[in-house]
Amino acid sequence: MGAAARVETDPPGDAALNRLADLSAGLGYEIVDIAGFLDTLDEDANAQLSALGEVRGQLGQVVAANEAVHGVVAEMGASTHRTLEAVGESITVVRDAGARSQTIARWVQDLTEKVRQVAASLQAVQSSNSEIADIARHVNILAINAKIEAARAGDSGRGFGVVAEAINDLSRKTATAAEEIASNLGDLSGWVDGMQRDSGQIAGDASAVIDNSSGIDRALNGIAEGVRAADAAAGRIQAEAERMQAATDQVGPAVTRIDTAVGTTIDGLAQARARVNALIDRGEAISQASVAAGGVSTDGRFIARVQADAARLSGLLEAAVAQGRITREDLFDHDYRPIEGSNPQQFMTRFTGLTDRLFPEVQEAALTIDPRVVFCVAIDTNGYLPTHNRKFSQPQRNDVAWNTANCRNRRIFDDRVGLKAGRNQMPFLLQVYRRDMGGGSYAMMKDVSAPIRVGGKHWGALRLAYSHQ
Repeated sequence: MGAAARVETDPPGDAALNRLADLSAGLGYEIVDIAGFLDTLDEDANAQLSALGEVRGQLGQVVAANEAVHGVVAEMGASTHRTLEAVGESITVVRDAGARSQTIARWVQDLTEKVRQVAASLQAVQSSNSEIADIARHVNILAINAKIEAARAGDSGRGFGVVAEAINDLSRKTATAAEEIASNLGDLSGWVDGMQRDSGQIAGDASAVIDNSSGIDRALNGIAEGVRAADAAAGRIQAEAERMQAATDQVGPAVTRIDTAVGTTIDGLAQARARVNALIDRGEAISQASVAAGGVSTDGRFIARVQADAARLSGLLEAAVAQGRITREDLFDHDYRPIEGSNPQQFMTRFTGLTDRLFPEVQEAALTIDPRVVFCVAIDTNGYLPTHNRKFSQPQRNDVAWNTANCRNRRIFDDRVGLKAGRNQMPFLLQVYRRDMGGGSYAMMKDVSAPIRVGGKHWGALRLAYSHQ
């Protein structure tokens, strides 16, 4: 919009003072822009410092974890090495035992065969003994017959009878011996049969031992191979842990150096911001001094309007006190009572109801003086804003982002610009600041304010904010 669209026009003034006023306003704009850039750098540097802090913490965790891994792997390596040695010794012992077991198994198999042969021999002896017993019985019968014949022969057969008696006695002894031999052979045969059965079972187990000995040997070899592989893997892990330790030992000092550099940068930025803020204050003082000396800048019409409106609000508040609509004590109430459930937090005071009735007429009219005007509000000395323009005084919803943009009444704005405006007691204060538009975008704004006094006491200020261009 051009100058023709404005309700008020800039009054004439001394050309040199006018130029000084414009230059001081432009200087303030540049300084605030630089300050905003420094703010961004400071935020980025602090974010980097925070990230470095996290890196340091994580690096410490990595170092601690690596040391723990290194220790565990070292123990595992020692353990697997000992296990490998123990397995090697066990394999030797088992192989020796296996060899002895195979020898015993083969001996048992040989014994089984010999027992079988003994059993066969016993059967042959038993068969022969039976034949001897039969012969003895036959001889005994013959001897009895010979004795009968000798008795018939009388004296001539007496000698033959003696021989027959001797043969008969021999046959009886032979029969008795055969019976004893048969009895002993029976016992021996039973023992040999039992031994043959037992040796047969043992021989079967011995065969299984011989068959399984090769499988046991292969299993033991597999165990030994697995332990050797584990031992080698532990060695590799330990080597990798040592390399990681070396790498972290190099990264740690580098992170510390970066952290120190960023910290130095932040300190430098803090000093630069402090000096720039001082420049802002001086620029504002120069601008005010040039206007006070009679200079007129492009901001002159806004300054004149806010001073006039502040004086008008002062008169309205003084009249309210005089009429008994509010006490002086309540008008200067700083007991900010939170409104339950509000987000962002809103507050009430004992004068909020009064300002809701008195301020809108003046504040809403100021929005129409120029299309660049964004808001016009009165605040107390602590930055409390009881009554905002209607477009920024919507009822809150269950949406914090929407509330932040549209429900700006009854809130405390105690930022640098707000507090300086509320506490300034000079005829006016012109400030330049960056307004956060969201998404990392900022708009340069100007804020001109004039003090509000009630009965000579400073109550706060009226702020008029408008875009720079």
